[in-house]
Amino acid sequence: MTTIVHAAGAAELLAAIPVLTGFTPRDSVVLLPFRRSRTAGALRFDLPPTGDSDAGGVPSPTVEQFAATALGLVRRIPEADGLAIAVYADSTEQAATGEGPPVPDLVGALLREAVARGLHVVEALHVGASAWRDYRDPLAPPHPLAEVPAPPPVPGFAGPAPDQFSGTDLPEPGLFATESVGRALISLERVLGPAGPRRTLPTAVDRVDPRAQETAALLDDLPSFLEELLDAPETPSPFAAAALIWILNRPALRDVALVQWASSIEHGDRALAAQLCHTATGREVPVDVGGILIGHGPRPDLDRLGVALTLLRRTVALAPRQARGGPLAAVAWLSWATGRSTHAVRYLDQAQEVEPGLTFAQLLRAVIDAGVLPDWAFRTAAS
Repeated sequence: MTTIVHAAGAAELLAAIPVLTGFTPRDSVVLLPFRRSRTAGALRFDLPPTGDSDAGGVPSPTVEQFAATALGLVRRIPEADGLAIAVYADSTEQAATGEGPPVPDLVGALLREAVARGLHVVEALHVGASAWRDYRDPLAPPHPLAEVPAPPPVPGFAGPAPDQFSGTDLPEPGLFATESVGRALISLERVLGPAGPRRTLPTAVDRVDPRAQETAALLDDLPSFLEELLDAPETPSPFAAAALIWILNRPALRDVALVQWASSIEHGDRALAAQLCHTATGREVPVDVGGILIGHGPRPDLDRLGVALTLLRRTVALAPRQARGGPLAAVAWLSWATGRSTHAVRYLDQAQEVEPGLTFAQLLRAVIDAGVLPDWAFRTAAS
């Protein structure tokens, strides 16, 4: 569903931003593309560091580089012809002291880049901890945030989250549930091993829970198994959760799962066949299958991806710590695919803490650090 909000002025626009983003931004730059008089979504960026390098010693982009990247994303939105800028800098009260809003060089670069790209600027605003003001009228007195109206009501929207990081905490399934999944994973790995189902009968010493053998048999039709998991994402059985943990820690099978959840079971069948062919012959995976993982292809059903995200967050919470790397990276991808890059980075941090050499996490982090979003982020559901 497309959210449409009406804003008659700057204060009303600020009231609408938490509705458009789903949260109250903190230390952020928010760009609101416009198609004529209507907003066309919202793009949020971390407020760039002001020094020459960030905390990790990586050179910080210049304000011109930041503006070029950000406005390049705005320009990818079909028919976007206008732009509103809102800088949320909660740590400074310059807006309330009369010194003028902070980071004027950054906003100046954004304004120049907008003009250069043919975008008319609707608003350019700073939001502090207690006041807001207009960058284009720096001599005007600040306006108290108390004067900003309440967010407009939107059907089905319970209200904005406190900040952009809200919602990244994993569920707490309880000790009994996690121990059950841990035991199921041990049993399942005795059957499946590192490379797939074992076809020899177990010895007396190696005997395992028959439920593990039943679950392993279900994986002979991997797409059907992955599809059935979406029917009850918050209550997977211990052996189903264990099987999913096993799948997501194997790159080829993880890719099948992500492609299928972002498309359909039919596409999952194609993805599995392509991965098996690649393993056997080295033949490249078709572009229309593998391209989904880098954000190419038709716009997915975001509700379907949301269900998969719920399933995987629950699965990560149930997984033994040493087995969380692959599932966390998959959660990060689903977050990125649904437009939550900030959440994706949080999950990547956790994945790489568990498994520092995880290639998929490294690649996805590089994509996010480059400011790349999925192609479908710039298309409507009808596109």
